[in-house]
Amino acid sequence: MASPVSLSLADAMQSVATEIDELFDHFLTVPDDPRAVLYEAMRHAAIGGGKRLRPLLVFASANLFNVGRSSALRTGLAIEALHVYSLVHDDMPCMDDDDLRRGKPTVHKQWDEAIAVLAGDALHALAFEVVADPETHADPFVRAELALELARASGPAGMAGGQMMDLVAEETTFDLPTTTRLQQLKTGALIGFCLEAGAILGRVPPEGRRSLRAYARDIGLAFQIADDLLDVEGDATVVGKATGKDADAGKATFVSLLGVDRARAQAAMLVDQANAHLSAFGAEANLLRAIARYVVERDH
Repeated sequence: MASPVSLSLADAMQSVATEIDELFDHFLTVPDDPRAVLYEAMRHAAIGGGKRLRPLLVFASANLFNVGRSSALRTGLAIEALHVYSLVHDDMPCMDDDDLRRGKPTVHKQWDEAIAVLAGDALHALAFEVVADPETHADPFVRAELALELARASGPAGMAGGQMMDLVAEETTFDLPTTTRLQQLKTGALIGFCLEAGAILGRVPPEGRRSLRAYARDIGLAFQIADDLLDVEGDATVVGKATGKDADAGKATFVSLLGVDRARAQAAMLVDQANAHLSAFGAEANLLRAIARYVVERDH
């Protein structure tokens, strides 16, 4: 694959998506035994569809520090596996109860709830198996830090905590600061790890990652505002999932709290702010700059 900085955003997204699918295909070869249906469900959830934004962010961040393609790709796959696990579980009747994901039936609709639980569990395990594998990075300290930060980003102080807040939001009216905190955990924590991961792979110490963490915080919020706008204005056939569900559930969103025009203006401001955090970088950060614009201009 060409260096992400040398590609247009569309080309980079397509290239990363293709390679992630190929790697999932490798890891999820269906065995000729009673586990076959589990692998088929994992493949259904993980292969095809999706923006692959998180692996792309890992590539773009890793590119700043001349990290090898294989390390970036495998780390991106791990993050995508964890993200997909969260979608499989989030779609289940006990949570958001969705029938459609990425333009396909959700796993519990295609099979059943038990298989959906196991498919999500197995994708979660795959994420940590990949980051802990020496093939991902030769340095055991790098692998240990990747696993630690991925656990933090996906656990109760990250994505899972944000999902819990999202469940509570169905019964409680949240104000803007609480809604912002919810989204920083549910969506932003894993996006933050994507930027952090590229720097970890490049052996950049924590103090050298501040600008990337700030960039991630801003595009994470901008991404969620764009999602809220799509939930109000988007076409379900294009978005690939049901729309209007937040309003039906009575959840506070950036759109319900700010209104459409203010929410859109806030997202644009966050994009400008995110790109300002990259001022210390040159052309090697152009893909990150393009991604920041994309998160608010997308239609799905």
